Amino acid sequence: MKKSILTSFLLMGLLLFASCSGTHGSKQTATTDTDSTGKEQSAPIHLTRAEFLKKVVDYETSAKEFKYLGDKPAIIDFYADWCGPCKKMAPVLDELSKEYAGKIYIYKVDVDSEQDLAGAFGIQSLPTIWFVPMKGEPQMSVGAMSKEQLKDYIDKVLLK
Repeated sequence: MKKSILTSFLLMGLLLFASCSGTHGSKQTATTDTDSTGKEQSAPIHLTRAEFLKKVVDYETSAKEFKYLGDKPAIIDFYADWCGPCKKMAPVLDELSKEYAGKIYIYKVDVDSEQDLAGAFGIQSLPTIWFVPMKGEPQMSVGAMSKEQLKDYIDKVLLK
């Protein structure tokens, strides 16, 4: 019998160890996916739970399978402002959003602001990165990654 996608992510989340610690810091301003002229993404897109349900997956209505709703592959960075490794990855994700503009989306989900969303997928360690191909299940990585590692995933998993 097939396990629900929600159960799978919850189980993965329970098996992971926390890689961040610290105190909560100040919030950064979120960026958007296009400007008023409709230019391609030039910075990571910060998602709320409602936007996640519209742009990534509506896990509330289709909990048995992961059906990606986007029109390009995506990276989703589950992060927190107080997380040291998350802070190290932020400029790398900014660079990649420019390098791969028009080819992939780079989304960010602040787990402190979106606790329900993080809880629904069992996100317990930060940063947690999802690599979401157009078809199939997302692949998950926990902990900071180098730019080279991220580019390898993008080229071999998302843009293959």
